Amino acid sequence: MVIMKKAAQASGIQVIDRLAALLNALAGNGGVASLKVLSAETGLHPSTAFRILGSAADNGLIERNEAGHYRFGGKLRDWGCALQAGMDIRDVAHPVMEWLRDKVEETVNLTLREGDQVVYVERATPKRMMRVEQVIGSHAPLHVTAVGKLMLGASGREAVREYAARTGLPAYTPHTFTTRGRLWTEASRCIRHCYALDNEEAEIGVGCIGVLLRDGAGNVLAGLSISAPIERRREAWIPLMQEAARRIAERLSEPVAIGQGGRS
Repeated sequence: MVIMKKAAQASGIQVIDRLAALLNALAGNGGVASLKVLSAETGLHPSTAFRILGSAADNGLIERNEAGHYRFGGKLRDWGCALQAGMDIRDVAHPVMEWLRDKVEETVNLTLREGDQVVYVERATPKRMMRVEQVIGSHAPLHVTAVGKLMLGASGREAVREYAARTGLPAYTPHTFTTRGRLWTEASRCIRHCYALDNEEAEIGVGCIGVLLRDGAGNVLAGLSISAPIERRREAWIPLMQEAARRIAERLSEPVAIGQGGRS
């Protein structure tokens, strides 16, 4: 039994080593590579590499594009953002989100990208009885949210094409963008204007405004949005949102003492 246990431990460590080799090879190829290239560069048999990459994909570490090539997954991007920030982005953003909430008296959301969806990780809600609330931990497809369209636009035309092919762009309301051409036109327009609107594209009666949170190098870290009944939404809030994004970015760039903790 002891021998079997040691063998299992060795096997487990070997899998980690092989996954690390595959990720290094992927990074060395600009973040996108075929199974053939990854197998050749790591010396792994294609069936072994395929099995490990498949398990990594199941855990959000790896994704496959329309051509079947592998690339880094949303979870690695999220971890990278968290590491770069040096602290829990929710803790950094929340005071600014409360400031913005008090200015507009509507719900303010913080979202991260997770694969082909956004996930709501924090919110600041107003005291008013009638309000829009997104459940913490809930997900929504990128193409039906304001922040999601900005994230798609920031990733470029080819990434939007691949997203459309993977998801089929399902309609959630009559206002959802369901064709690749219209989605790219809208997403690229949003990037040019540095904000996006959700005009009842995810839910009838609900309108949103979104902006991106970027690091000093311009990389997308997260998204900030205001959700409100469509009749109460005001485009006059856009400068306030952009100011909030600037404040959060400044707080993220501040030095953090080693050992400083985030939320439990």
